[in-house]
Amino acid sequence: MKQVISVLVENQPGVLNKITGLFSRRGFNIESLAVSVTEDESVSRITMIIDIGHNAVDQLEKQLNKLICVLKLKRLDNVEMIGKELILVKVSATPSTRRNIKDLCDIMHAKIDDISAATLTVEMADVPQQINLFLEMLQPFGIVEVARTGLIAVQKGSASMN
Repeated sequence: MKQVISVLVENQPGVLNKITGLFSRRGFNIESLAVSVTEDESVSRITMIIDIGHNAVDQLEKQLNKLICVLKLKRLDNVEMIGKELILVKVSATPSTRRNIKDLCDIMHAKIDDISAATLTVEMADVPQQINLFLEMLQPFGIVEVARTGLIAVQKGSASMN
């Protein structure tokens, strides 16, 4: 079962290594990892997607909370979070396919960032399901390169982790 975990940590060197080391020692794989500083420069937010059972997540949360560098931890579900992922895709483009790619970008609310003689580079920020659909739709044109950020998420409404 995929779980989204958001962790507020001290913004210090080595913290990410401590967090990921905890996962590694237990044989858990992190499917997605995004880290950034928050509104408070001394605090970073780590958003992770992991694919493990409910009991294992409970145990992992307890272990994470024992780390001094962890300030707060929250498991998020789709109902209580707003989550987005950013993707940059370089796709093959000929004069005859550019219009079709542009139309697809318009439909999917993606933006063309760069044009060359043989490619278009496109950006899109959306939920992972829409990102995956967009990639599937671009496949026939020939995807040259893909870069994805991984999911970032916050709680809906006025609740916050701070």
